[in-house]
Amino acid sequence: MNLIPSTDAKAPDEPATIAIPVIPAAAFGIVLGLGGMANAWRAAEHLWHVSALAGEAIALFAIAVWILLLIGYACKWIYLRQKALSEIEHPVQCCFVGLIGVSTMLVAALCLPYSSTVAHLLFWLGALWTVGFAVWRTGGLWAGGREPTATTAVLYLPTVAGSYVVAIAGAPLGYSDIAQLAFGAGFFSWLAIESVLLNRLLTAPSLAEPLRPTIGIQLAPPAVGAVAYLSATSGAPDMLAHAMLGYALLQLLLMIRTLPWVMHQPFTAAYWAYSFGLTALSTAMIRMAVRGDAGIVADLAFSIFVSVNLAIALLVVMSLSAFAKGKLFPT
Repeated sequence: MNLIPSTDAKAPDEPATIAIPVIPAAAFGIVLGLGGMANAWRAAEHLWHVSALAGEAIALFAIAVWILLLIGYACKWIYLRQKALSEIEHPVQCCFVGLIGVSTMLVAALCLPYSSTVAHLLFWLGALWTVGFAVWRTGGLWAGGREPTATTAVLYLPTVAGSYVVAIAGAPLGYSDIAQLAFGAGFFSWLAIESVLLNRLLTAPSLAEPLRPTIGIQLAPPAVGAVAYLSATSGAPDMLAHAMLGYALLQLLLMIRTLPWVMHQPFTAAYWAYSFGLTALSTAMIRMAVRGDAGIVADLAFSIFVSVNLAIALLVVMSLSAFAKGKLFPT
């Protein structure tokens, strides 16, 4: 899905220009998937005593992708400012802009073992961007005037994903009180938006094919929320942790059920919408097992971990192939 339209072709008599990638804000979802996978591997070290090399390699790869995307997105504002403005004013694409702050906080958590100073700095930069954008975007939504067809799962990104990642990244940095407040903000925002989104899916026209991969975001609120809750609490997982995990597993089954419908849209970077929820589901199950959870959660943790690794590996391979062909981003 070309989340930002490609530039119009130049007339024959116009001077040639150098084509540069138009980095959509949605591309930062790639960092969420890679960062989430790194967190799952780091959690797996404590449960199965796997080597730390794989997790750290994925973490460094995620950081490198984040840096490149950040440079590309900044270039869009410098050289293609009108496209950047069009994106932030679009009723669907605008919500992806919040991922810049969310991905920055995830990178902060990935950097913590290497530099506490860098981790704290990136966390606060990402958190300020996330909160500021969430308040601005949500306030605009409350003014109304939206078409029902513009209501998609991307509405979760500014407040729900943003708040949950404040909790996930903030807790290991020592901000446990902020993590608990952030979890509450994300949890109740999720419940409110969920009802609106399900009403749209059930009663409004079907999602257009280019937008269908965004349904993958539907897995993220309960899965990422479970990781946020575990990050903000301690001790054996309680009823709420199990309830959120149970709903995440239900959403996973629904993702599988709807995948043939979604795949009418050929592969694009938009399919990374599934990645953050998938990796968070694996991370939540591993962390619950580490904290003493037995039974079905512990039994499923390894198979889910392997399956998620295969899914992320497939996304990486297909994305690199599309990038090599110049089809990952418009130019």
